[in-house]
Amino acid sequence: MTQLHLQEEHKIFRDTLRKFLTKEAIPYFEQWEKERMVPREFWRKMGENGFLCSWADEKYGGSHADFLYSAILAQELERIGTGLSGIALHDAIVVPYLGMYGSEEQKQRWLPGCVRGELITAVAMTEPGAGSDLSAIKTTAVKDGDSYILNGAKTFISNGIISDLIIVACKTNPSANPAHKGMSLIVVERDTPGFSRGKKLDKIGMHAQDTAELFFEDARIPASNLLGEEGKGFYYLMNKLQQERLIVAIQAIIAAEEMVKTTIDYVKNRKAFGKPISQLQNTQFKIAEMATEVEIGRTFVDSLIASHIEGKNIVTQVSMGKWWTTEMAKRVAIECLQLHGGYGYMEEYPIARRYRDIGVSSIYAGTNEIMKSIIAKSIIL
Repeated sequence: MTQLHLQEEHKIFRDTLRKFLTKEAIPYFEQWEKERMVPREFWRKMGENGFLCSWADEKYGGSHADFLYSAILAQELERIGTGLSGIALHDAIVVPYLGMYGSEEQKQRWLPGCVRGELITAVAMTEPGAGSDLSAIKTTAVKDGDSYILNGAKTFISNGIISDLIIVACKTNPSANPAHKGMSLIVVERDTPGFSRGKKLDKIGMHAQDTAELFFEDARIPASNLLGEEGKGFYYLMNKLQQERLIVAIQAIIAAEEMVKTTIDYVKNRKAFGKPISQLQNTQFKIAEMATEVEIGRTFVDSLIASHIEGKNIVTQVSMGKWWTTEMAKRVAIECLQLHGGYGYMEEYPIARRYRDIGVSSIYAGTNEIMKSIIAKSIIL
């Protein structure tokens, strides 16, 4: 991070994390991409070394650290590859729901395992017929004594195969008007009867990040697994989306930085017409344009991180950051691949994977069209 002021403890965390990833992730990442999964052993090692959910209270195994630690974690994972994004999802997006809305009993039961990397989490919002419009979800949870009977299907769920705890958005009051007031969050645990997982979805990118469909057929969930209050699920989700979208913006900036860096190295060594293509004016102009956009984006995102740590409401600004950085990163991917020429289309070159991975960033965590709607409403209406 170039713009944020890092305290000594942040620098120590970052440097220790980099050393760990250099030893435990980089040598194996290509294999994980081929296997379409980050192994549980790596998650446990992350937890054992104190890299997961450091924001959690000390009594649950965390360090009560600020958001900057999660930002650093997301950045360093992204430098290796977007296929590791499920770990940042767990650390900064899913487990914070448990930390903020969970009862003391729930925190005692789940947070220590999440911090240690023994319990891996996912959040299940999207359905085959409901994406950005969360109020349209059809999954229901009907109260039956001291249980909820859960029925429905979810899709495109990150960590869907490997997860042990899934926070499921469902309708506990399907007749509520407006519809979003009937939504609740319920935690489903691995091996719950009536809960099953579909096949691992075959994506064009983010291969090491497992993604799956989830099915609930009369799954009986203890009422004690209700997260927070019944009917408040939509508000809980909206409250946490600021941080989720900020994480996506952080990842997009790092992806763009890495693509430019990789391309600079390539054009310095690739020759055409008797000289390195880095000496061609078109190449220089393209690199200059991309480097400028990345630097502008980095400055904006760093300011968002600082404001978020201060507890400011920056929903509009984060929406701006999410759509702009992801669209910028997609443009960078296209330009960088072009500068690689035919070699850019070869899997052995990192730009090929970056090109495949970056596309979904403008879709998940709320499509960029939704981001623009949020921005427009805040400044026009």
